[in-house]
Amino acid sequence: MTIEEVIKSTVKMDNAKKVILNIMYTQNVIQDHFSELMKPYDLSGEQYNVLRILRGQKGNPANMCVIQERMLAKTSNTTRLVDKLLLKDYVTRNVCPGNRRKIEVSITQKGLDVLKELDPKVDEHERSFARNISPEELELLNQLLEKYRTQEN
Repeated sequence: MTIEEVIKSTVKMDNAKKVILNIMYTQNVIQDHFSELMKPYDLSGEQYNVLRILRGQKGNPANMCVIQERMLAKTSNTTRLVDKLLLKDYVTRNVCPGNRRKIEVSITQKGLDVLKELDPKVDEHERSFARNISPEELELLNQLLEKYRTQEN
């Protein structure tokens, strides 16, 4: 289905506008499916992202700045996300002994366990969107999207 059909547009759009609309609409479709996947675990996509970042620390804590700079959505409120994960016992938060203003966050075994359960489901979610695209097309799509978002001013 074309983007014009999706939004029921009757006016001709240039390709630059169509690309933006296609990316935004596709992101919403992917996000809606991902949110449904996370719903039984009472996790948001951003909370899941924080857990994945912390797992990537391989047992080492991360401070809020490290988490924030690795977030996909840079506007996320990292403190609020960590607070919600604390309530679920998925993370711990400690004051750094060397710098009392620095907060260190670590993933708990419970957090690791939920990620282990989610890993195959997330993998299938990702594969499901790639089913209609060849490996070569996926590589090209990645290259084009990376090129597209690199704006030179």
